[in-house]
Amino acid sequence: MVDAQKDVPIKSAQVEALVVMKIVKHCSSSFPTTATGSIVGMDTNGVLEITNAFAFPTVEVTNTDSHQSNDASSLAAAAPRAKANIAYQSEMIRHLKEVNVDANNVGWYTSATMGNFINLSFIENQYHYQRENNKTVALVHDVSRSSQGALSLRAFKLSADFMTAYKEAKFTTESLQKSKLTFKDIIVEVPLIVHNSHLLTSFLHQIPALPDNPEIPLPTSLDDIRRDPARAPAHPSFDSLDLSIDPFLEKTCDLLLDSIESHYTDLNNHQYYQRQLTREQFKITQWQTKRKAENAARLAAKQQALPEDEWQRLFKLPQEPSRLEGMLNARQVEQYSKQVDGFTANITAKMFAVRGNLLPE
Repeated sequence: MVDAQKDVPIKSAQVEALVVMKIVKHCSSSFPTTATGSIVGMDTNGVLEITNAFAFPTVEVTNTDSHQSNDASSLAAAAPRAKANIAYQSEMIRHLKEVNVDANNVGWYTSATMGNFINLSFIENQYHYQRENNKTVALVHDVSRSSQGALSLRAFKLSADFMTAYKEAKFTTESLQKSKLTFKDIIVEVPLIVHNSHLLTSFLHQIPALPDNPEIPLPTSLDDIRRDPARAPAHPSFDSLDLSIDPFLEKTCDLLLDSIESHYTDLNNHQYYQRQLTREQFKITQWQTKRKAENAARLAAKQQALPEDEWQRLFKLPQEPSRLEGMLNARQVEQYSKQVDGFTANITAKMFAVRGNLLPE
């Protein structure tokens, strides 16, 4: 029975509301520096229940310039696989076991800005967890998106095909063609469910609802006020009437252009490798043709032929650069494109609504 339960793949991740608040508070307080931490829970019939979370210790940086800030973000991004934090995580889990709390490590969480989280550090962290336990996920909290009023919390894991390719550390063109691995097969999003405790659910049900009738009748006596106190209607929101371009859309477009430039840089590097490879192969072909002609002349003169495999010692073929960075960049471009699509849906509707007043008569 236990073995059968281990073979059940993860269908969804269920996060407790208290864990969500912990992650949001930690990521918001550390913004713009990357925040990381560990999550614990248990797996139940394909549902990964995340019941607790704790942050990794932060590294204090004395200076506040941009270089030191980048160093702090790099150290925080690499915190889940640092030796000191691995020992800290084991110690925290041991303390949780002593108080009878779910103490099974089920992954880690990290903060992001405008969906910019798909990078080599994220892959290395998730691979570090997933190679030990396949039922682990990475929770990504986008602080910038959440500041608009909608919680942005998503769960990801590495695909089985990418785990195999990353273990072999072969991301050449030939290996990718054989495995048919594309940038869409790197990470898999796991459906996320926010779960409230019974106590919190009872509290939410006790919150008074909005009145059905926006027009509140005036009381006729003091007894009416005591019996049914008046409730003010919700203040109207005029944000939906704002026609300005969303600043988050502009920032996402800038990040999208940067990712496209990085893609072209990676493409130019690969084209340079192909030119170098073609040049060396042409030299090898010339050398082999010359050596064959020499051996034919030596055989005609009844002399011993020279070895024809010396080109392996004389020439060195350039090593093909890894295509992993290009795949991650392509996946990040796809992420930005989806965000732009989501942002432009509301703005396009507003523009079409006022199109008649904008056009000259």
